[in-house]
Amino acid sequence: MTTTRLIPPLLLSAVIVAGCTPTVAVQAPKEPITVNLNVKIEHEIRVKVDKELDNVFEDKEGIF
Repeated sequence: MTTTRLIPPLLLSAVIVAGCTPTVAVQAPKEPITVNLNVKIEHEIRVKVDKELDNVFEDKEGIF
């Protein structure tokens, strides 16, 4: 008869302990993810200017 008395408190304590388990929630961010890329365009501009200068110097050989 003593085991019959222990079953309800054990079940109640098992339910309480199961309710206290930690949960992890994975959610999408509210704001969009931004990727900040620092791209230098300097190199491309210098190459274009250098090519244009080469063309100008080739056209007028007696400049200097």
